[in-house]
Amino acid sequence: MTPSVICCGCLLGWLMLGVSVSAAEPEAVGDAAAREFFETNIRPVLVEQCYRCHSAAMGKSEGGLQLDSRPLIRKGGDRGPAVVPGDPAASLLLTAIAHTDSDLKMPPKKERLSEAVINDFRSWITKGAVDPRDKAASSVLPPVSIEAGREFWSFQKPIAQIPPKISNAAWAKRDLDHFILVKLDEIGLTPSLDVKPATLFRRLQFDLVGLPPTPESLEQFLHAVQQDGIDLALAVAVDKLLASPQFGERWGRHWLDVARFAESSGKEANVSFPYAFRYRDYVIDAVNADIPFDRFLVEQIAGDLLPYDSDKERARLLIATGFLAVGPKNLDEGNPKQFAVDVIDEQIDAVTRAVLGNSVACARCHNHKFDPFFMDDYYALAGVFASTKTFFGTFVSPTNRIGGDPLVLPRGAGEPILHASVTPAHVEMLKKQLVDLKAEKIVTLTDALRVFWRSGGIEGELERVDENGRALPLAMGVLEAEKLTDAPLLERGEVGRLGKTVPRGFPRVIELADLITIPANHSGRLEFAQWLTHSDQPLTARVITNRVWRHLFGAGLVRTMDNFGFSGERPSHPELLDDLAVKFVANGWSVKKLVREVVLSRAYRQASTYREDAFRTDPENRWLWRASKRRLEAEAIRDAMLSASGELDSTRPAGSLIAKTIGDRPISLIGLDTRLPTDLDGSRHRSIYLPVIRDRLPDVLDLFDFAEPSLVTGDRETTNVPVQALYLMNSSFVQARAAALADRLLREADDDEQRIRRGYLLCLGRVPDENERRDVAEFFQKKSLLSGDDEQRSRQLLQSYCQVLFLTAEFRNID
Repeated sequence: MTPSVICCGCLLGWLMLGVSVSAAEPEAVGDAAAREFFETNIRPVLVEQCYRCHSAAMGKSEGGLQLDSRPLIRKGGDRGPAVVPGDPAASLLLTAIAHTDSDLKMPPKKERLSEAVINDFRSWITKGAVDPRDKAASSVLPPVSIEAGREFWSFQKPIAQIPPKISNAAWAKRDLDHFILVKLDEIGLTPSLDVKPATLFRRLQFDLVGLPPTPESLEQFLHAVQQDGIDLALAVAVDKLLASPQFGERWGRHWLDVARFAESSGKEANVSFPYAFRYRDYVIDAVNADIPFDRFLVEQIAGDLLPYDSDKERARLLIATGFLAVGPKNLDEGNPKQFAVDVIDEQIDAVTRAVLGNSVACARCHNHKFDPFFMDDYYALAGVFASTKTFFGTFVSPTNRIGGDPLVLPRGAGEPILHASVTPAHVEMLKKQLVDLKAEKIVTLTDALRVFWRSGGIEGELERVDENGRALPLAMGVLEAEKLTDAPLLERGEVGRLGKTVPRGFPRVIELADLITIPANHSGRLEFAQWLTHSDQPLTARVITNRVWRHLFGAGLVRTMDNFGFSGERPSHPELLDDLAVKFVANGWSVKKLVREVVLSRAYRQASTYREDAFRTDPENRWLWRASKRRLEAEAIRDAMLSASGELDSTRPAGSLIAKTIGDRPISLIGLDTRLPTDLDGSRHRSIYLPVIRDRLPDVLDLFDFAEPSLVTGDRETTNVPVQALYLMNSSFVQARAAALADRLLREADDDEQRIRRGYLLCLGRVPDENERRDVAEFFQKKSLLSGDDEQRSRQLLQSYCQVLFLTAEFRNID
C-alpha cells in the first residue's frame, strides 16, 4: 500500500502562519533541503497514517504516543522514544512501520507501508531527523475562498506606477531608484555612497557572467571611467557582458535551479538520465538568445505543439519540453497507476512553483489550506498532464516501464549523438536474443532478475538505433498522449479511491479577459502555457522579475521566492515590483533588458559599507540602504579558480560525463558505478557542465550549497561551515589550481613584487595595499622552513600564496 500524500506547502504554511521554529535547536531545524525533505516525505505520512491515533492537536495519544511535534516524537510513548536522531535501530517508529517486530506493526490492521516510504524514514532518522515542528498545530484554518483569493495582492494584475517624488532627485539614475529612495526617506535613512569602480566591476562580472574580471578588462574599465565617466563606462560594460556567451551559462544555471535539473532519477533506483544534457544546453542557448520569457515558458511546456520550419527547430522545441521530464522519478514504484499520478503531481508542482510562485500540487489530497486552490483545480490540471506522454528515456526498473522510452529527434537536426551505430545483423541478433530470453522458463527469483537485467539491456540497445542499426538522436521530453482524458478526482489522493471526473482546465482564482478553453482533441498543455503567459496573468511576470532581483541584490523583493501565496512574505516594495513587472512585459518579456535596467540603477551601485545608524533601523537591509555582501555560489567559486589559474576551458563539452561514461544505466547498484570518476569536480569546463547526479553531487557543489536538484529552488541556502575551509585547504582540485596559478605568475611576472600584485588582481580584482604587500613579501622569505633547493622552495611558497588567495573570504564573496 502506498500512503496518500498530503502536500508539504500547506504544512509549511502552518509554520509560517504561527507555529514558531525560532526556538528550535539548529540541528533540529536543519537547512532548507533537510526541511523540504521532511515536509515532502515525512510529515505527509505522519499526518495521513498516524495522527488519527497519535496527535496532541486532536487529543489522541494511544500508548502515550503523540507524533505531531518534534519534542513529542522524540519523547515517544509507553515503549520509549519514537525517533532517536542518527540511530534508526533505536527508533521505535521505524521498527513499527517496517514491521520488523511482530508485536509492533503500524499503521494497525493495514498493509505495510511501501519500501520507498520506509527508506525515506530510515534516511531521515540517519541524517539527524530534522524536524521544524516546535509544537503541534492547534487548529486548521479554513481554506481561502476563490473570491477572497482574487482580492489578495499577488492574484491581482500588476499596475504601472508613476515614480514617486524623492528628496534627492539627482541621486536617481533609473525609475526604480525613486521607489528605493522614497522608502528610505520614509524611515529616515539615506542610501550609501557609491562603491569604488573596481569593486563595482567585479560585482558586475560575477553577477552577469559568473567569472572574475581579468586584470586587462579591469584596467580598460577604469580607463573608461576616467575618460567617459562612470555612467557611460558602466553602460558599455553591461552591454558587453550581456552579449557574452558566458551570460547564458551564468543565468541559465539560475533557471536550471528552478527547473530542478538533474541527470538521474534520484530515489532508491537512481538511474541515469543520459539525454538530460540537451535540455541544459537548450536553456543556455535560449538565455543567450534572449528568447522572450513568455515564449521560453511556452516552449518548455508545449514546444512539441508549436509550428516549426526545419528539423533543427523541431528538435529544439522537443528538447525544450525536457523541463517536464527531468524531475525525480520513483522507478521502484511497483504500481503503474501510482507511478503515473506521482509523475503528474511532480509536473504540476514544478510548473506552478516555477512560474506562478505557488504550488497547486498542495490541492492533490485536500483543498489548499492557505491559498485559493481546490481539488477541482488540481485535477483539472492533472487531466492536462494525464493527456501527455512523458519520455524520460532511461533504463527501466523491474516494476515500471512507463515513460522509459526516449524521445526520438529528427535526424536532420544535426544534434550530437554520443552512442555508436551497429550493423543490421547486430540488430537482428539482439531481437532474437530478446525473444529467446522472454521465452525462458523462470524458476527462481535469481532467474527473474537475470532475465530482467539482460532483456532490459537489450531493449535499451534497440531503442538507441533504427531498424538498420543507425544511431538515433534521443532526448527527454513530452508529446501528446494517444488517449486524451479528463482526470478523476482521487479521494485523499489515493489511486484506489476514484471520485468524480474533473474537466481539464486551469486554477479558477485567476481571471483573464479572454476565456481560454481546451479543445477536445488537445491535451490542454498549449492552452495552459498560453494561460500562464497571458497579459492578464498576475503572477508570471512578477515571479520572474522577483527572481532576477534576487540574483542581483541577494534577496527578492518578495523573500519567499517560490511562495507568493497567503503564507508567503509580502513584498518590501510592492509598487516597485509591479512597475518592473509591467515594464518587463512591455519590453517584450526580455530578461536581458530587465537585468540591464537593474544593474544601471543607483541602488545597484551602492557600497556595502556597514553603518551603525542604518543597521539599527534596518538590520536585514530590506529597504536597501546599502549593497548586501554576498557569498558566491559553488559554481562561481570553482570557475573563479579555473579563471585565475588560466586553465578555464570556455568551450561547451559535447554531451555530459553521465552520457559518455555509463549511458543508460543505474548510477549505483552497489555503490557508485565504478566507471564514473571518483573526483566529479575534475573537468576544466565551467561548472554548469559538471554532472548533476541526484544524491551524489561533485564535492564543490555539495559543500557550497548547490540547489537541491529534486526541488524547485529559487533561493539557495548560504552556509559557512568548517568543512568548506577544509575543502579549500585539502582538495586536490584546489591544490592543482593553486599550482597552475603559481606557474602562471612565474610566466607573466618577473619578480616577487609583480607576482604579488598580479595574484591579487587575478583573484581579488584589486591591487594589495601596503600592509598586504609587505606581509606577502615577508612570507616569501620563509625559505628556510622548507626543504629542497632555492628554486623549489621559492616555488612552494608561491603555490602556498596562491592557495591562500583562494582561501580568503574576499575571494569567495561579492562586496
